[in-house]
Amino acid sequence: MFNPSRDEARRFLVEAWRKHRDGGLVSPLEDLAARIVAEHPEYHALLATPEALAREWVPAAGEANPFLHLSLHLAVEEQLSIDQPPGLCTAFARLLAHRGERHAALHDILDCLGETLWRAQRDRAAPDAEAYLECVRRRGG
Repeated sequence: MFNPSRDEARRFLVEAWRKHRDGGLVSPLEDLAARIVAEHPEYHALLATPEALAREWVPAAGEANPFLHLSLHLAVEEQLSIDQPPGLCTAFARLLAHRGERHAALHDILDCLGETLWRAQRDRAAPDAEAYLECVRRRGG
């Protein structure tokens, strides 16, 4: 099972974006990552700097971690590609119809996934797939 360290995950995103910008060959996963980064121009300059790999973002100070955000996007795209948890694609279709824009609908799912992972960490338990799915369903109206 693929379980990268924080630094490996960050390097993967930086390298995928660099290869994309340079017109280099990319793997299918790197292509997906680069397409996700392309949808976030606010992160382009950051991902081009070496300092990005070591920087810390402090949620208590109102800072959002761009690597976490992009990694959640990757996770959600993978989940949608295999409909995991089962029913996610149907819930996403409803959410997309409700929101009218794919990226906005994805951000709703990211919020649900982030909350689900936070609860699992807090409770020292496995993520609750049904609670995650229910959160997505609620956002779909």
